[in-house]
Amino acid sequence: MNISEVAKLTGLTAKTIRFYESKGVIKEASRSANGYRQYTKIQVEELQLIRRSRLVGFSLEECQELLSLSNNPNRRSADVKAKTLEKVAEIEEKIQELKGMKQTLLDLADACPGDEGHDCPIIKGLTCCH
Repeated sequence: MNISEVAKLTGLTAKTIRFYESKGVIKEASRSANGYRQYTKIQVEELQLIRRSRLVGFSLEECQELLSLSNNPNRRSADVKAKTLEKVAEIEEKIQELKGMKQTLLDLADACPGDEGHDCPIIKGLTCCH
């Protein structure tokens, strides 16, 4: 398969696929006689795993680890589950941080009269370290 076919199948752009190759996330595609990249079914599956892993929050480095586990016939599902639950904990922590940020912004907005006046509690709140 050529890169445009792989892009359609995986939902990735050709540029992203080439980037993953250049970073060694997937093996470089073989080249046809005309110099075009040719991908195997296995490479497509690896790219699909990477894309879906990225969509649920895994970093590129974590995707490489998952890909390595995927290609390891001696892997333990417990290891994959542990990585997944670590990611869930990170996401939960991020959600709490975002909720705190949201509340801070709402508090600042509530303190602001939003009128024609010069005094702005939002600017003061973001400038000061209360």
